Amino acid sequence: MANALSYWEKTSFFDYDVVVIGSGIVGLNAAIHLKKSSPSLKISVLESGFLPTGASTKNAGFACFGSISELIEQERICGTDGLVNLIETRWKGLLKLRQLLGDKTIDYMPFGGYELFRESEVDLTEQCVSKIEHFNKLIETIVGLNAFYLKNENIKTFGLKGIKNLIANRYEAQIDTGKMMFNLLQYAQQIGISIFNNCKVEKIVSKNSAVLLKTKDGDFSCKKAIVTTNAFVNTLIPNLDVTPGRGQVLVTKPIKNLKIEGTFHYDKGYYYFRNINGRVLLGGGRNLDFKAEETTEFGQTDGVQSTLENLLREVILPNTDFEIEQRWSGIMAFGKQINPIITEAKPNVFCAVRCNGMGVAMGPQTGADVAELVLKSL
Repeated sequence: MANALSYWEKTSFFDYDVVVIGSGIVGLNAAIHLKKSSPSLKISVLESGFLPTGASTKNAGFACFGSISELIEQERICGTDGLVNLIETRWKGLLKLRQLLGDKTIDYMPFGGYELFRESEVDLTEQCVSKIEHFNKLIETIVGLNAFYLKNENIKTFGLKGIKNLIANRYEAQIDTGKMMFNLLQYAQQIGISIFNNCKVEKIVSKNSAVLLKTKDGDFSCKKAIVTTNAFVNTLIPNLDVTPGRGQVLVTKPIKNLKIEGTFHYDKGYYYFRNINGRVLLGGGRNLDFKAEETTEFGQTDGVQSTLENLLREVILPNTDFEIEQRWSGIMAFGKQINPIITEAKPNVFCAVRCNGMGVAMGPQTGADVAELVLKSL
């Protein structure tokens, strides 16, 4: 197609102030922040897929900032001050998303969140319960008072089996991921951002003070480029500390008188489930074979899928008939460090990647942060 472009197409569609590569949560928020901060900027977003590729439209829709077992591990890695900053970023991201689109638009449901502990997890349970007061004090000025508390009476309410303890989080909620992304895309276009789908950037070339983005449809030029392709970033910017992690997900057909309500974390957050339109959505299992799930290939494996179904059968929906309606996968990005990579990777080429499995919370603020970097450089 590049050779068949008209004069009009070449002069109107391929030259921008800023081009964002990737139309996921981070990319759209970066573009929106730029446009709202400097309305005169000509901005486009290039997306390799028909829909945002990766995890933005494939996640479980958790509006969360971490369960206690996850926070314990994260505090070990980045320290107490680092964890506080991380939680603040996640919380700000969720608030930013809600303020931008509105709770009704994204089906924001503050049902609360729960971490499940099996009868055999005595040591883990004791460790997490002992940390409730510590984390509540740590984050009370960020999210509010008494975020975490024991709620064992809800085990029976939710119909769970084999679970001895529940730690609740009153500030956790769920959203509709599809509605979130649909409305983010609409919002971006309404304020004058151009979005091109099925337009994969194959190479980034720095040329004097400009950047050239090579695609099969033609070469886009810009003053600044932002790469927000998360787990796929190393094809454009190599050698970053980014490792892909595939998350496999399934959803049941509607279940009559479904008891569970909220967002649920199981086995240190490696499994997660929620209610959605009378169904159970369940994902996770990459801990069964980390190496196999360190892939950018979408798809399912028998081992993970059978484990998910057993979890439904034995813990979530015991004595309840269910059918699987749909299965899919999303590709997340992880690294040795928990913070996202937000930097000028090379002259005039910026990147904002590695949300470590928390793109819904991290994405809006990460996008805004990289946009601020770009604005300072213009």
